[in-house]
Amino acid sequence: MHEYTALIEWQREADEAFTDNRYHRRHRLQFDGGAEVAGSSAPAVVPLPYSDAAAVDPEEMFVAALSSCHMLWFLSLAAQAGYRVDRYLDQAAGVMARNAKGKLAMSRVTLRPRIEFGGARLPSPEQLQALHERAHDECFIANSVVCEVRCEPQ
Repeated sequence: MHEYTALIEWQREADEAFTDNRYHRRHRLQFDGGAEVAGSSAPAVVPLPYSDAAAVDPEEMFVAALSSCHMLWFLSLAAQAGYRVDRYLDQAAGVMARNAKGKLAMSRVTLRPRIEFGGARLPSPEQLQALHERAHDECFIANSVVCEVRCEPQ
């Protein structure tokens, strides 16, 4: 068992009443390795200026976590199979919609990995699909969520 930690910090500005719901949603996320990221609510959820469009919102982090986990598994599996990956690019997207309980939730995440291989040994389309299927099956994050997670290699 492993434990992963993150420090999330928000502080009210002195001129914000707070109880009128007119307060900024900017916050700081600090991860156990020391990386720090500016966070905010999504402007689609909480309008500007109370959200910070330049910061990362939880929905983006959710999509990124799924994409990153899939990529890391894919790279590991490709290396084990003897394929040299030169570049991996994924333009992942998540869809927020109402679930069966009428609550807003991530209803679908679509990964769109584009992989560039080098070297003499290249995977066939079937082998490439099998690598993606296995990466999806092994991904810790994908195994932790209830929404549909799609992988559409480009």
